[in-house]
Amino acid sequence: MRPLQQLPRTVRGTWGALVTTLATVAALFAATPPAQGDTTVCEQFGSTVVQGRYVVQNNRWGTNETQCVTATDAGFRLTRADGSVPTSGAPKSYPSLFNGCHYTNCSPGTNLPAQLARISSAPSSISYGYVGDAVYNASYDIWLDPTPRTDGVNRTEIMIWFNKVGPIQPIGSQVGTATVGGRTWQVWSGSNGTNDVLSFVAPSAIGSWSFDVMDFVRQAVSRGLAQNDWYLTSVQAGFEPWQNGAGLAANSFSSTVDTGGGPGGPGGATTCAVSYATNVWQGGFTANVTVSNTGSTPVDGWRLAFTLPSGQLITSSWNASVSPSSGSVTASGQTHNAGIAPGGSQTFGFQGTYSGAFAAPGGFSLNGTACTRT
Repeated sequence: MRPLQQLPRTVRGTWGALVTTLATVAALFAATPPAQGDTTVCEQFGSTVVQGRYVVQNNRWGTNETQCVTATDAGFRLTRADGSVPTSGAPKSYPSLFNGCHYTNCSPGTNLPAQLARISSAPSSISYGYVGDAVYNASYDIWLDPTPRTDGVNRTEIMIWFNKVGPIQPIGSQVGTATVGGRTWQVWSGSNGTNDVLSFVAPSAIGSWSFDVMDFVRQAVSRGLAQNDWYLTSVQAGFEPWQNGAGLAANSFSSTVDTGGGPGGPGGATTCAVSYATNVWQGGFTANVTVSNTGSTPVDGWRLAFTLPSGQLITSSWNASVSPSSGSVTASGQTHNAGIAPGGSQTFGFQGTYSGAFAAPGGFSLNGTACTRT
């Protein structure tokens, strides 16, 4: 090839323009950093951080097959999920992301563990992406323990099943239904041999939802599976796959825990006692309930939560608003009796029907605090 200065003018002009353009493009590449790809984690218990505050964990514990999660800007997706395990047993894994602490791995800036009595609310939100060629659940794991531990397994696990695909079911057996967060759930209770498990199963798939985690925590307290002086250690959202699962995604996730005053307020935690007296006849009953504030702090706007045994239905009430009429119910004080002074009490009652053998509720909680029975 001839040197550039020996080429015809038109060719020299074209060649020079091309060189200038290439130089400009090169300068732009030099000035612009390369795009950062999503982080993929395939190690069995490997993890990474998203949003600067949540831990994404691969958490493969029930299989030796390869599994990979890819962290995105706001969540994660399951990019590889080889193999399957029997649907009659435990799942393959729990790929998820969380706020709090899990086996000494704590999310950046978390204020968990936090004592339940000091938590005023714990708002959380999720947007899930589902697939049709797998067997899995999409669920929250909410972990509670009597101590503020950051390692190992906690005493009580609350699971919220947003979606269930395939012939799988929660641990234990169904013990009824409950309305929590304005939605109706099947309630399952049991033990996996290591910790108690309380599961809430949606009757149909929920793709996204914003709710208060403490609504479910109070259910555990009212059922005797936790106490108000216990600790919330982590809030987790992800999937339990049994077969396949590639493509499942948590598109976005948020979790906040508001502390600085629980049911008892800054001055001290609430303690309470409940007397439950009944008059029972064939197919019907009345209940007179006395709620006592045994603490040192006034209770304003009292709400007593309890679960009616299966087959019982409330038909009327007095001195309190009681809803819903069956299952997990809450009695709320009215204008004239909304407060309970330290050492004081309020009494209300209701009438109802029942089928089968009659039984009293198993436990009561006042504004999230478990009460003793008198």
